[in-house]
Amino acid sequence: MNHTRDYRSPLSSLEKRLLLAMAARLPAWLSSDHLSFLGLSAMLGAGFAFARIGTTWWTAAPVAIALAANWFGDSLDGTLARVRRQERPRYGFYVDHVIDLAGTAAVLAGMAASGRMSPSVALAVAAAFFLVSAEAYLATHAVAVFRMAFLGIGPTELRILLAAGAFYVAEHPWIHVAGVDARFLDAGGVAAVAGLLVAFIASAVRNTRALYLAEPLPPRTASRATPGHAIVAAAGLPTHLRPAADMQKASL
Repeated sequence: MNHTRDYRSPLSSLEKRLLLAMAARLPAWLSSDHLSFLGLSAMLGAGFAFARIGTTWWTAAPVAIALAANWFGDSLDGTLARVRRQERPRYGFYVDHVIDLAGTAAVLAGMAASGRMSPSVALAVAAAFFLVSAEAYLATHAVAVFRMAFLGIGPTELRILLAAGAFYVAEHPWIHVAGVDARFLDAGGVAAVAGLLVAFIASAVRNTRALYLAEPLPPRTASRATPGHAIVAAAGLPTHLRPAADMQKASL
């Protein structure tokens, strides 16, 4: 796809150099498709491990390992294809983001099943995330810019936050906020929803303004159809919708 990738986050520069170095050293038998499959499998594993964290505290470690494996697969698949000159722009864009959506749903489902996050909060986070994702995909088509970070947080930073949160919530499921006891993941989820909505509104307003300036509303021009044009237009309509007068003219 012909678009610009806008990825600005605290770790993006270091991450890019690291990924290029890793891609150049991967064995020849390993393809970008293998890495994409690894990324999806890892997110499904992270969701399953999260679901067990309420009863088995040590599953925080598998969550972190799965998220690291997801970073390896999801971040390296496109880099490997570019390094080897094996790009498939439309296939890669589509598959990569289908995997992102499915993986996010799996992780949030695991959080909801863990007892550490209210299902309603998990659903709200999923809705907000998919809203931001949909806007980003639309902007990629309409503005030709794909933004990979929101409010300074990109996919890598998000994985780090999720891994740290898994270790914390395994030992401290509840926190005290403004005089009220609340689940740690619920408080984090509400904050995430607020941030995602702000990102969605800001991006939607920015892109709408850019598109309006690029395609302003053209001035309205009055046009009068000639009788001949009316006959031709009516002739293209089904018989039962044609005006009687036009049918008579068209039959002459």
